[in-house]
Amino acid sequence: MKPKLSRGPDRLHLVLMLMLTFSTGVVDAVGYLGLDRVFTGNMTGNVVLLGMAVTGGTGLPILRPALALVFFMLGAALAGRVLRRNTDGWSARTSAALLAVALGLWALTVFVVLAPVRTEEMYGSITTSALALVMGIQAATAKKLKVAEITTVVVTSTITGLAADSRLAGGRGVYWVRRTLAIVLIMLGAVAGAAALHVHLWLGLAISAVIASAVAAVGHRRYRKDAREARVEEDAEAAVGAGVGAGR
Repeated sequence: MKPKLSRGPDRLHLVLMLMLTFSTGVVDAVGYLGLDRVFTGNMTGNVVLLGMAVTGGTGLPILRPALALVFFMLGAALAGRVLRRNTDGWSARTSAALLAVALGLWALTVFVVLAPVRTEEMYGSITTSALALVMGIQAATAKKLKVAEITTVVVTSTITGLAADSRLAGGRGVYWVRRTLAIVLIMLGAVAGAAALHVHLWLGLAISAVIASAVAAVGHRRYRKDAREARVEEDAEAAVGAGVGAGR
């Protein structure tokens, strides 16, 4: 039986997804500033870059944004297949998907230390493609978790919702806190990623790897706790039912 979600886990999931939103800002700053202007989390940016690049003479990259778009979709498709039969909320497969994100980021952290990703075109393309794959897995996992207004990889719809539902627009200002936090955190992540580049490319990836690892570990620990509590509750209900049946 899947554990019931209480307000506690809902709040925890919100915090965890906001952490991943910050991490995306870090990764996108690393990709755009450190790896030839490629967004590995924000695919809208890549689509726009490709649209401008195909006209020629702009100096904008084509191959890496195109590969990032393809691999992001591949990562999302893989996560979607793994999580297809999941009900809403955290599950063991959610933990596995986010663990894959963390391991992927750790592997890339080591890779950029060992490989000349900034000077060799092939190594740079491998890095941005793999980052996009990881971000696709993260985005699809967050989508399945269904934390309202938090996608972890893009905030355009969040900004739209914040403005359109605001009291200034005649709305009630619903979700304004989480929307504002998502916008601020992805921006702060970009600041952190840009600052990390002053040290080395690996530092930004290591920051994101630490965050993804923490999210997977904390989320799985809470899921296991809820599962144990649900089993205890089931056993108690079964014992009561058996006692009532025996009394008859």
